[in-house]
Amino acid sequence: MTLNRSLARGLFLAAVALFFGLGALRYPIGRMDHAGPGLFPLMISVLLGLVALATIVRGVVAGGPGLDFKVRNIGLILAALCAFSLVSRFLNMSAGIVVMVFIATAAGSNYSWKRNVVISIGLLAIAFVFQKFLGLNLPLL
Repeated sequence: MTLNRSLARGLFLAAVALFFGLGALRYPIGRMDHAGPGLFPLMISVLLGLVALATIVRGVVAGGPGLDFKVRNIGLILAALCAFSLVSRFLNMSAGIVVMVFIATAAGSNYSWKRNVVISIGLLAIAFVFQKFLGLNLPLL
């Protein structure tokens, strides 16, 4: 059995589900009619674990393209995250989101500045919704 994309994706999802599922067990679970703080993350991690299991089975049974690492793309994604952090710290988060999108999309197979603008507008809209309606303290402006 070789490591293909589906199998690697499933193993990664399983690791994330296990990490958060075990973390959720540190909190009281409660009951369905009176949920504790650990119930929601536990339910989400169980659902993610089921998706991971299906992805692992698909990777083993159906196979798929091999797993190859493109160091350039990994570097671009890491650079996008670092740029987001730095720009958000020294300017504001809105500029950080735009910079992150324009750097991260360079890792894709085709680059479109129009698509980057649309993605940036969408992410900024989501951030503003989080700020205004959920009351999160996000330094957007």
